[in-house]
Amino acid sequence: MSKNTLAAADAAPHRINPRSVAPDAKLLSTPDTILWGYIAANLPPALTIKPGQIVEIQALSHQGLTSNKDPESFFAGYGIPAQEVLPDAKAVFAEVKRPKGASVHILTGPVYIEGAEPGDTVEVRVLDIEFRVPYGVNNTGPGKGVLPHLLKEAVAKLIRIDLERRVALFSDDIEIPLNPFMGIMAVSPPTSLGMVSSTPPGAWGGNIDLKFTGIGSSLYLPVFNKGAQFFTGDGHAVQGDGEADGGAIEISLKPTLQFILHKGKSIKLPRVETATDYLTTGLDVDLNVATRMALAEAVNFLQTEKGMTAANAYALTSLAVDLGIGEAVDIINLVYAKIPKNIFRRNPPYCFTPGGEMDA
Repeated sequence: MSKNTLAAADAAPHRINPRSVAPDAKLLSTPDTILWGYIAANLPPALTIKPGQIVEIQALSHQGLTSNKDPESFFAGYGIPAQEVLPDAKAVFAEVKRPKGASVHILTGPVYIEGAEPGDTVEVRVLDIEFRVPYGVNNTGPGKGVLPHLLKEAVAKLIRIDLERRVALFSDDIEIPLNPFMGIMAVSPPTSLGMVSSTPPGAWGGNIDLKFTGIGSSLYLPVFNKGAQFFTGDGHAVQGDGEADGGAIEISLKPTLQFILHKGKSIKLPRVETATDYLTTGLDVDLNVATRMALAEAVNFLQTEKGMTAANAYALTSLAVDLGIGEAVDIINLVYAKIPKNIFRRNPPYCFTPGGEMDA
């Protein structure tokens, strides 16, 4: 196990699968296995796996690839030597053209999960996340973030990472503890939507930018197409709730993920589970609507998974459930309702009880 995995295991041993985190398969980020700026359904698989299998996936940040400069020249301007620029970043820049109108994110996939069908739920267990480079970029400027009129010119701030001490070196006076997570984890959206931009999140997941999806967490996604067709990218070294200026510390990461298939278990919107909390989500352009959706999902969760009445569930959300803004800058706002596990006398290791799940 890496240091990241050991830290997560110490904090929450029941959230790490008891089998070794050695992957069953590895998926590299190459010009043939990435999408740039969009998500689509029914593309040829980059990898096909069985439920329960573990996959190590290379993810590539778009930072340094969206200007007229090649990534080696871009990062040289910040003092990054050529040998620290990833070869796959150079290959993607040279060989892949971003479709007109597409967003910036580079996504690796799709991973097809055998047996997954519409009406099922895929649980993505985040077993480990490794850093591929010791630096990341926070990119903002006019028109970006919660305060789009604050800045008059674009600013790309390179931030170095101390991997031994596990902090981001924001300045001489400020160090930020790392919390790596994948900003985008998604299944393919309904075919009726066609090619979907990678910027706004949706029921399929996507650019949810939710900091609770780090090591030891589970992300639950509804399945819309055969095989589920999973993508990931947009690695973040650390990010606050809301992603206020429009970006995190954007960085290339390598997650190790296990895919559990829950047959016949249907959910409407993404859910997250950590060692300490259950989180339901609401997604809408209107923050108030997203808030109501997240709370309604929390009430539904308490009824279906904890056996509560609607009245008791509603009361409990007012007494013990926190609402937060996970994403406020990507067209669709994401609000979460965080339900603490420690208020319940009994909690299964994972919120979906055995019976409908398929685990290798």
